[in-house]
Amino acid sequence: METEFKYLERLSEIYPTIDKASTEIINLQAILNLPKGTEHFLSDIHGEYESFSHVLRNGSGAVRKKIDDVFGHTLGKEDKRELASLIYYPRKKLDYVKSIGSDTENWYKIMLYRLIEICKVVSSKYTRSKVRKALPPAYAYVIEELITEKPEVLNRGAYYDGIVNTVLEIGTAEKFIVAIAELIQRLVVDHLHVLGDIFDKGSGTHKVMDDLCKYHSIDIQWGNHDTIWMGAASGNVTCIANVIRNCIKYGNLDVLEDGYGINMLPLASFAMSVYSDTDCESFVIHDMKARDTETILEMKMHKAIAIIQFKLEGNLIERHPEFNMEQRRLLHRIDYENKTINIDGKNYAMNDVDFPTVDRKNPYQLTDKEKEVIDKLKLAFLRCEKLQKHTRFLLKKGGLYKTYNGNVLFHGCVPLNEDGTFKKMDIYGKEYRGKGLFDVLEGYVRKSIMSLDEKEREQSGDILWYLWNGSGSPVFGRDKLPIFERYFIDDESTHIERENPYYSLIGNTKIADMILTEFGLNKNGHIISGHVPSGEDSNPLKCDGKVIMIDGSFADKTAVGYTLTYNSYGLTLTEHEPFESAESLIENNDDIVSNQIVVEQVFNRILVGDTDNGRRLKENIDDLKKLINAYRLGTIIEKDK
Repeated sequence: METEFKYLERLSEIYPTIDKASTEIINLQAILNLPKGTEHFLSDIHGEYESFSHVLRNGSGAVRKKIDDVFGHTLGKEDKRELASLIYYPRKKLDYVKSIGSDTENWYKIMLYRLIEICKVVSSKYTRSKVRKALPPAYAYVIEELITEKPEVLNRGAYYDGIVNTVLEIGTAEKFIVAIAELIQRLVVDHLHVLGDIFDKGSGTHKVMDDLCKYHSIDIQWGNHDTIWMGAASGNVTCIANVIRNCIKYGNLDVLEDGYGINMLPLASFAMSVYSDTDCESFVIHDMKARDTETILEMKMHKAIAIIQFKLEGNLIERHPEFNMEQRRLLHRIDYENKTINIDGKNYAMNDVDFPTVDRKNPYQLTDKEKEVIDKLKLAFLRCEKLQKHTRFLLKKGGLYKTYNGNVLFHGCVPLNEDGTFKKMDIYGKEYRGKGLFDVLEGYVRKSIMSLDEKEREQSGDILWYLWNGSGSPVFGRDKLPIFERYFIDDESTHIERENPYYSLIGNTKIADMILTEFGLNKNGHIISGHVPSGEDSNPLKCDGKVIMIDGSFADKTAVGYTLTYNSYGLTLTEHEPFESAESLIENNDDIVSNQIVVEQVFNRILVGDTDNGRRLKENIDDLKKLINAYRLGTIIEKDK
């Protein structure tokens, strides 16, 4: 009772009178009856900025749907496509229109009217206060006038014409068009969920992160490619070696050097010196087109950092027997004379045993030069302001899972045994499984960055590496990551990654319901994840739509990708063909080819009151009613009149 009284006293500082508390109750009650905002789900971006940026701009088809809803058959297909391209890329589209010598003034006027109509519709599901906060300050008043119905104005057509004509006359049409187009993008999607793997493969990881940092409402579920970068940002040298090797492998050193300003000269100098005469044929660069001097150097750097990585991983695995990864320590299993390696009791031929820095008697020991290189790289990662900023953002907005509006979101899987029970994992002497495993692992991720205890940060950094490729990792979901085998063993049977039983069992309703219950949800909810293993069948809907696996395939230029939207009418899965380019879309109005599949449609439109936020608002209303009652009983005195 005393705690409640103190809380109400604090609340009275915000709402010091009955009138102000009553006004807030009316406001909150009105919000509860608005349609639920659109949630947008993306996964597996992998640094592919152009594709990601476009899907973000078009809201996985949400913008096109609004255009169809507003204009129906009153606009032709080509006009709708042109309007969509303007909303997606307003600045570039305006530049293109001017470059082809169109009647720009007439075109501006037509587009302004069309944009205003779209804006009226997308803003209608929000309160005026929320819309006002989203308005660009320079044009807030004018846009608000244009999108707000004014029944008191007798000749509304003339009223709106007057505003639009003035915008054209004073030469601000272009800025105004950009402002409204960006506002539409902002209002079409209320909240963004990113289901992991933002990093690696593509060349625009830093740009993707910059855009996400500016997004108005977002949460992130970390993927294994994200945790390895977070581990690198924390200074874990094993994670750093993995990140650098991945960047070199995919031809993305620019992400490190230009995007994040991390100097690769120490590694380049080391590779030129120590690996100058070494066989590096197995270390080709992704999409390598020519063997020029720069590419040959990158191949040497690739091999140099890979060997450093295998050494560091061997030492980390030895420090953590609880990880059960002894079989992944491979350097001491090499027979150099016969050029073979023994894995799981079987000998395999190796295509390369030319390792100038490996001491055959002590294969996991770094040479002095290797240690010097990795120490310099560690310092560069720790001092990289931009990477540290992005990592803090991932911590602030992210986690290993999230429950949101009745659904549980995560990147990979909930580790299971073959019999469908939750798989246990030993973490520093204690066993965890199910939701408890997610919770404790997430705690270690945060400690790796935030802890003031150096030993705790080191232990936590090792957990981040385990999340990247450990068999019990919920964001990895496989038995091994056969990097060594893919470089050095031609026998492809050693390259196979076996999926966690989760992927074969999740089509079973009992298993899906068990997982939903484990995360505190009822059986009407959904499991939404990314990170679909390559061996998994291509259908993203499992268990009659209770389980939805969306891999955006942003990094695969030939594969179909999937994203998801959840609005007041239900869940819609969008199937995307690979994205060509923004230039093609702007010039030819060629939007990304997509098909929409209704996963679940509701009979009664979902309102804010039916959501998690609605429940919080209802709690606020109850608290305000208690405050009003306290005012009337005189237990709390109104502050002013």
